[in-house]
Amino acid sequence: MPISLRGSLHTIKYRLALIAEGTCVLRYDNEAGKGDHKHLGATEVSYVFESVDKLLADFMQDVKGWFDDNA
Repeated sequence: MPISLRGSLHTIKYRLALIAEGTCVLRYDNEAGKGDHKHLGATEVSYVFESVDKLLADFMQDVKGWFDDNA
């Protein structure tokens, strides 16, 4: 049986990132010990993981928002 990553309540390990001009401007990940969270520029905020589909939808919504704000 798979074991949850320390800090997460699920067994999914993920890291999604948007890189612009060589800089990570948006990242969703779940480092061991930190659990699920996202980085918006230099700011780190908690993220509630519900499913892979929701994770991808949330990430793509933030990607769209970043492009809308930086057009």
